[in-house]
Amino acid sequence: MALIVVAADKGAPGVTTTALALASVWPSPVLLAECDPAGGDLMFRFPAVDGRQLDPRRGLLSLAVAGRRDYQQQQVWPHAQKIHGGLDVLVGVTNAEQGTGLAAMWRPLGAMLAALPGADVIADCGRLGPDGPAYDLLGEAATVILVTRPDLGDLIRLRDRAATIVASAQRRGRRGISLGVLVIADPKNLKAAQAEVAHALHQAGLPVRLVCGMADDPKAADLLRGTWGGRLDKTLLLRTAREVAGQLVAEVAGPAPVPPRHPADPPPALEPQPRATASHRAEPRHGEPRHGESRDDQQWAAQPPVPLDGSRGR
Repeated sequence: MALIVVAADKGAPGVTTTALALASVWPSPVLLAECDPAGGDLMFRFPAVDGRQLDPRRGLLSLAVAGRRDYQQQQVWPHAQKIHGGLDVLVGVTNAEQGTGLAAMWRPLGAMLAALPGADVIADCGRLGPDGPAYDLLGEAATVILVTRPDLGDLIRLRDRAATIVASAQRRGRRGISLGVLVIADPKNLKAAQAEVAHALHQAGLPVRLVCGMADDPKAADLLRGTWGGRLDKTLLLRTAREVAGQLVAEVAGPAPVPPRHPADPPPALEPQPRATASHRAEPRHGEPRHGESRDDQQWAAQPPVPLDGSRGR
């Protein structure tokens, strides 16, 4: 299946919350892997599916130890655990010292996760520093998503980090790496923030293929950490995360292949277009919800990603 890396440049723009939200609404089987060399915190956030504490002996470290002799795809699942709610996770290291010990293993770990049968992998890689061993895992990813907020300083660092990722992939023999940006912003300004970021990236000439957005929803983020009550599925965080997940699945899948046609086959027939009649229900006017759809649902319905030149179309 596919390896999707979620990372950021500096600070705490919400990488772990973003990765967790995407995994929670992913439309197909998925494994959430903590691949932050500085250490993860799933171990401290969530209990196991049986209510007990997650096993600290099972995770990325045990997988690395088991794979010293032979990395095989079927080795991954015995080291994964289910957290409360049923999500499969691969718990990461708990501190930077443990992460340093994995320096020579990030590439085979990335290759193993990228080839995991039966499930996609969302890898939380935390904050990316200078090019180093951890970038070996990024080189195995189907796409790398950089999380940012629409602030000037964050955009400047995002531009520099994106250039570093592209250069590091080329040094590792990977050309044309798929790079995307996920903007976290106030829901009222989310689309405008996406357009501004897309325009800035276009002006910088960076090969970013996708700019998507997720609502900044602190209460829902707290709920993901298990510290606030309410209905998580109805929050703006997960509703926008579901839209982003759909865009990422389409990006990873690419265009559907066209089956070859034998020269002797007749050309495909064109389906006749039905003529409009009074029995056909007219499309709603612009700004009006469809039948059975509230205005709130219409506002957050899935939309195509913002063009990289920042234009809104005509």
